Amino acid sequence: MPSPLPAIIFDLDGTLIDSAPDVAVALNRLLQREGRPAVTLAQVQSFVGEGPGPLIERAFAATGSVPAAAALPELIAAYVAFYQEAPADHTLVFPGVREMLAALAGRTRLGLCTNKPDAMVRPVLEALGLADSFTALVGGDFPRRKPDGEHLRETLRRMGLAPDAPAVMVGDSPTDVAAARAAGLPVLVVDFGYSRVPVTELGADRVLSGFADLPAVVAEIRR
Repeated sequence: MPSPLPAIIFDLDGTLIDSAPDVAVALNRLLQREGRPAVTLAQVQSFVGEGPGPLIERAFAATGSVPAAAALPELIAAYVAFYQEAPADHTLVFPGVREMLAALAGRTRLGLCTNKPDAMVRPVLEALGLADSFTALVGGDFPRRKPDGEHLRETLRRMGLAPDAPAVMVGDSPTDVAAARAAGLPVLVVDFGYSRVPVTELGADRVLSGFADLPAVVAEIRR
């Protein structure tokens, strides 16, 4: 029997899945509705990470001007509705993720902590066959979301663990690293995600180029 590992909390977009193509479709439908030009996939990859509000603000800034604060809730609702119509038509699970999750099953509890709105999280995970891999799914509807460390602590609570239980965060961005540091957790980052900052400059405990060695790395950094 493999030895148990600390709990592991994963980010979603840019860490486990390449969702930017479907985010781009929904976002560009919103921009088209508002009479604005489309943004590119590369732009979308640089916009994601802090939830739909900042995503939309960055897209609008790139195509004209930032929307008024009063207009943002309706824009977010429209974007989420567009996304829900096709949550995973073009989204891919990154190589090695399914095998890694299978290898970790029974060895530790796995949680998901993402700034993606709750209404967008489960549909995409179910479409990709990943929903049952996690003890808890905590989306961006939680009021203190990443980079606030309370988002990760709440994830641990919903996993049935104490908020100071031994755990490791796995993400791809400055937001993930900041949240982990605020929660007092070690953090690993993948080098194939959506970070706007070079991953070697994020200050993570380890940079991963793939998931094959994740269980060994998690065990090592917690020792």
